[in-house]
Amino acid sequence: MEICRFAPSTTGPAHPGTLLAALLCWLDARRRGARLLLRLEDLDPERSRPAFRARMTEDLAWLGLDFDAVEAQHAFAARHAAALDRLEALGVLYPCACTRSRLRAESDAALGRGPRYPNLCRGRSLGPGGWRASPEPLRVALPPGRVAPRDEGGLDLAQDPAAEVGDPIVRRRDGALAYQLAVVVDDAASGVTRVVRGRDLAASTATQLALQRLLGLPEPTYRHHLLLREEHGVKLAKLHGAVGAEELRRAYDASALVGWLAFAAGLAARPAPSAPRALLAGFSWQRVHPDDRVVRWTGSALELVQIS
Repeated sequence: MEICRFAPSTTGPAHPGTLLAALLCWLDARRRGARLLLRLEDLDPERSRPAFRARMTEDLAWLGLDFDAVEAQHAFAARHAAALDRLEALGVLYPCACTRSRLRAESDAALGRGPRYPNLCRGRSLGPGGWRASPEPLRVALPPGRVAPRDEGGLDLAQDPAAEVGDPIVRRRDGALAYQLAVVVDDAASGVTRVVRGRDLAASTATQLALQRLLGLPEPTYRHHLLLREEHGVKLAKLHGAVGAEELRRAYDASALVGWLAFAAGLAARPAPSAPRALLAGFSWQRVHPDDRVVRWTGSALELVQIS
C-alpha cells in the first residue's frame, strides 16, 4: 500500500495555503486508496507551541479531513540522533562556525533558488565527544554530482545540491534537528512512498534526495502543486499578512471554505459549498490549476485576483 503524509509546520496557525495543501494531499491519498499520515513538524524550540499542534489538528478535522495516524515530530529524537550518528560514522558531518553576517557577505543567489552556502567550513572536524559535544551548527558534506528527483507534475528538479545550494545544516545551534534531515529520516521511518506538497518546497528536493542516498533511505515519488500568493507575489502566509484559520472559521463554515479552496485549485467552476469526500470522484491532477493563484483577503472573504 502507498503511504502519503501531510506535514505542516506548527509554528503558527493554519492559513489558506496550509488548508489548500492539506486538501490536495488528502484528495490525492484518498483517491489512490493510500494510507495518509498527519505529521506535525514541531522541532523549532523557539516558534513551535503545543497550542499550535492542537489547533492545527482541530482545524484540519473541522475542514473535514481525516488521517490514518497522527504523529508529532518531537517524539522522534532517538531516530534523529541515530541519523546523526550514521552521518558522523560516514565522516560527512562537520561543525559550522560561520556567522550570519559572514554568510550574507559570502553567499550568492543559487540559480534563483535562494542563498547558496559556499561550503566554507568543510575542512573542519568534530572535536572530542563527536556531534553531541559540539555547540555549533552541524552540516553534512554532500557528495558532488547532479541528482534528478522525479516530479509527477513535470517540474525540473535536477540539481547538483552541493555546488548549487551548498551543504545543508542538519542540526541547529540550539540543538534542534534541522528540516532537511528530519524530513528524510521521518519519511523513511514512517514508510512514506509518496510526497505531495507545495511548489515552495520543490527546490529542497535534490538536497533531500542526496541525504536519502547518503543514509541508504528509500526515495519517495514527489508531486509539487500550486501555491496561493498575495498580490505582491510572496507565498500566502500569515507572516505576510494572510488570514489565519481562526478568522477564516468566523467568515466561512467548513463546506463553504472547502468549496472555495476547490474553486481556487481549479477543481470547481465556482465556489459552491462542498465536503472533501464529495470532491473525490472527480479529482484528478489534470484538473488542478498548474499556476499559482493570487488571493486577496477582504476582511470578510477570500477573493481570487485576476492578473493582467
